[in-house]
Formats: sequence, C-alpha cells, structure tokens
Amino acid sequence: RDFLPRGSGIVTRRPLILQLVNNKAEYAEFLHCKGRKFVDFDEVRQEIEAETDRITGSNKGISPIPINLRVYSPHVLNLTLIDLPGMTKVAVGDQPVDIEHQIRDMILQFITRESCLILAVTPANTDLANSDALKVAKEVDPQGVRTIGVITKLDLMDEGTDARDILENKLLPLRRGYIGVVNRSQKDIDGKKDIRVAMAAERKFFLSHPSYRHMAEKMGTPHLQKALNQQLTNHIRDTLPGLRSKLQSQLLSLEKEVEEYKNFRPDDPTRKTKALLQMVQQFGVDFEKCIEGSGDQVDTAELSGGARINRIFHERFPFELVKIVFDEKELRREISHAIKNVHGVRTGLFTPDLAFEAIVKKQIIKLKEPCLKCIDLVIQELINTFRQCTNKNGVVHP
Repeated sequence: RDFLPRGSGIVTRRPLILQLVNNKAEYAEFLHCKGRKFVDFDEVRQEIEAETDRITGSNKGISPIPINLRVYSPHVLNLTLIDLPGMTKVAVGDQPVDIEHQIRDMILQFITRESCLILAVTPANTDLANSDALKVAKEVDPQGVRTIGVITKLDLMDEGTDARDILENKLLPLRRGYIGVVNRSQKDIDGKKDIRVAMAAERKFFLSHPSYRHMAEKMGTPHLQKALNQQLTNHIRDTLPGLRSKLQSQLLSLEKEVEEYKNFRPDDPTRKTKALLQMVQQFGVDFEKCIEGSGDQVDTAELSGGARINRIFHERFPFELVKIVFDEKELRREISHAIKNVHGVRTGLFTPDLAFEAIVKKQIIKLKEPCLKCIDLVIQELINTFRQCTNKNGVVHP
C-alpha cells in the first residue's frame, strides 16, 4: 500500500508510529480520529500530511509529537515501526537554523531506548562511511547489537561498482547484518506503479545481478519484512523480563505508598511530625548542595551560595588585609625596644621568643577587624542561602 508521503526535501516532519496488525479486513485508523476507519489509502496519506501541517505548519517546520497510525491487513506481519525525519543539514523555508540539531535530538529520544531496534537506512550510491544513520546508531549502540542495516538504491550505483562487501557484512559489520532493497523511483510513484509489480522487479534485479545472485534469498522487501518481524519478536522476548521486573518494582513501591495513605488523617500528629522531618531533611540536602556547589539547578545569571562565600575569602578578605596601614619605621623601633627590654641589663646574641611574641600579638590584633567583617559577610550569605532554600521547599520563613 502506498500511503506514506514522499517527495523532495524534508517530508516526514513528525515521528509516525506505524502499527501493522495482521487482520482479515483491510483498513487504517488514526489515534487522533478514533472510530473513523480509512479504507482508501490515498485518504490516509492526505490525513498524515494534514495532521503534520496542523502541528508543524506548512513550511517545513518539525515537531517531536508523534502521529499514531494503525494499519489492519491480511498482507502484513505484526510489526511496529517508527518513521523518523531524515537527517537534514541545511534549513529551508521557515525551518529554524538549528534544524539539524532538532532532528538529531528527536531521533535520539527514540533510539537511545534499550527496548528499541534501530533501522539504519543508507542509500548504496553514497559512501557508507559517511552514513548519518549508521553514525548516529553507532553512538547509542556502539556494539551494533540493536542496529539493523538497510541498503537502498542498489540499482542506482555507478556501473562497475556494487555493495557486495556491505551486504555480506564485511565492510562495517553489524551483529544483525544488512538487507538490500530496491524501491520505486519518484517517477514510478508519480506514475502510480503497482507495489506488487515493483516487488517482482526487485526480485528479478537480485536474481539477475551477478554480485547479488548468490544471496538473493536474503535480499528484498519481503525478506526485510520477515527479518524485522522475527528480530522484533526475539528482541521483545529478550527485553520483556527486564521490563516486567521494573514494572513490578514500581508497582510494589506505589502500592506501599497507597497503603500509607489509606489510613491518612491530616490532623494526625505523627503524620505532621513525619512531614516536618522530611522537609527539614530535604532542606538540609538543598542547603548543603547550595554551599558545596553540586546542585541540580545551576544558576547562570549570578554567583550564589558557596561561590559567593568563596569570593568573600579569596577576594574581599585579601583586599581588607591590603588596606591595613602600618609604619615600617615605627615597627622596627618597637622591635628594637622589645628586644632590649626582654634582655634587660644583659646583651643577647639571639632574638628572644618573648620579644617576638609581643610584637606578633600586637600585629595580629590588627587582623581582628577584617576577620569580623569577613564573618559578617559570610553570615549574611548563609542567611540569603537559607532563605533561598526555604522558598524552594515551600517553607515560609518569618
């Protein structure tokens, strides 16, 4: 069936979650128009385009909000696919300048999930090493465990070249290998070339091509369907136990929480005490984060908490010390008097400890005022941080 929009430029501008369900009758349903059954697949295409434009506008904008489409047919295998926008490089129309990053982020939202298989589609008439699909798949799946390679446009390769090494999984190996397909050209689509005829032509291409003849049974769209169905089934079987245990643990914790609230009485003093204790503990954690600087919300507008205290010690305090004025001549005279007074009638060779202590104590007293000023500033910062944390915790301070 021909119902996915296709053309030049960026056509898929929202993720399309396509659920194929094996069924006797053939029709399609959208999640956004529940109850309406589409039997004309041209209308399905029009609805996809209209629904895309409804969210993204008609001038090549994109959106991560998916379109959900379910197709029931006797000619499909049970399979769920997510059709994502192709990776673009240059913004066109009203697209934002960071369109490349937006699409990349959207794709990563889906393919980073361990429960997803990645269908990396690459045209054969470009260098595989430059494939955006394989590059981004390798980032999230470095071992190639979840990635299935699909090579298209095999019929458009330069004469004398072929993709045999790729399809034999020798060039850039993937655990699940590569499958080659030959789709209809834009001219075929515009001329409404029947898909069954196109699939027969595809089979003929593989059987008659000298480089692919030996692996024709493992190539083509029908084999891709079967392989995806089988691999997805196996993948679900492998990931289901982990998913189930995760859900069970979440359910248990929720049930435990519900049990606590069953006997909930707002005026219960033990409940109030527990709530207050939790708030105080949370406050302590937040306050420590503000001072230590490991908070989850980093302020980029100004310095706060521990950083301001750090600045007081490393900038303000040294500045206050530099401002202290002392007369070196007077200090030398005091040192001389102190040494002579300690020695009394005797004449000493070394500087006595008592004289040293007397002078140092006198000088240290001068540091008292800058230190107190520094303490006052730190206290003020701690009070500010305290207020900031109480506001965050919803505690009203007096």
